[in-house]
Amino acid sequence: MKNNKAKLLAVAVAMGISAQASAAIELYNQDGTTFAADGHFNAFYVQTNNDANGEDQARVRMGFLPNWIGFNVSKQIDDLKVGGRSSFWVTINDGNTQNTDTAIDVRQFYGTIDGDFGQVLFGKDFGLYARSNIFSDELLLGTGLPTPVVDEVTLGNISTGYPYAGPRAQITYRTPVSNGFQLAVGVLDPESGETTAANTDNAARLEAEGTYATEFDGGKFNAWIGFAAGENETNNVDARGVAYGARIAMGGFQFTASGFDQEGISTVFASDLLATEADTDGYLIQASYQAGDHRFILSHGETDTGTTEDEMDSIAYFYNVNSNLKLIAEYDVADSVTLGQDTKQFAIGAALSW
Repeated sequence: MKNNKAKLLAVAVAMGISAQASAAIELYNQDGTTFAADGHFNAFYVQTNNDANGEDQARVRMGFLPNWIGFNVSKQIDDLKVGGRSSFWVTINDGNTQNTDTAIDVRQFYGTIDGDFGQVLFGKDFGLYARSNIFSDELLLGTGLPTPVVDEVTLGNISTGYPYAGPRAQITYRTPVSNGFQLAVGVLDPESGETTAANTDNAARLEAEGTYATEFDGGKFNAWIGFAAGENETNNVDARGVAYGARIAMGGFQFTASGFDQEGISTVFASDLLATEADTDGYLIQASYQAGDHRFILSHGETDTGTTEDEMDSIAYFYNVNSNLKLIAEYDVADSVTLGQDTKQFAIGAALSW
């Protein structure tokens, strides 16, 4: 369990907010070449009570997202636009064994080629399967599933509503947007046994996601469906999954529902394959209301592994101080058998993005 948690916190919940790039600070723009930077900082005071181990603690820690700085470059060359992104994610919670043990993870490091044909992305980026499930989580800037006995991030609704679409080496093609529809298809580096032996999972991971977005009088609607297929040859497991969801927003109200159904895929890491073709599924339902600078959120998520049921209920309040700064208060009640938790958490903090 300790190794699983270490792995979980090494890469978990660092999902980037794709909209952040549009708010980046432009550092250079000349002769068709642009260079810009974006970033995110957050910290929360959290009071956590874990009934499973009797732990009751107060901390200052990161929320669902680590802190990051990202760099974006693009250059127009005739009919093609070439570009790329790199982003570096850091924890503000140093380890207990060293006073300056801050970790730095490179979550994105990819190049892009855009043209009339669409886009080709090559390098390291978040996976396609369950990508929109986690990008659409209303608690993305909050805390979510508490992890009271370890450092680094909290877990949002990972394992209590969706698996984590972690960063993987990939080559992905995206079609142009047509009448609101777009399709992305990618081949991703599989989970392999290279660290201990020859590669035993030599079937490349295939993922795809279709999205649709439209606006109507007074509102917006978007939907998505994603697929994944892989193979664990060591255990003769064919893994497959489908992730889906929809969101409608109108008159200050917003409702989001998403889910997944999969075989042989981890309910924590979407990129990890199981030793069996175990069937797992889950869903996340959220409702919110925006009144001026005030936003109120209700959330319920569940994941069923066949032998355990993990769930979490949350209520959150977001206040927009300005376009960059948010103040956040959140209360979570989690019953997560998978992570050994029966936990209540109150968190209050701030998130600053540009």
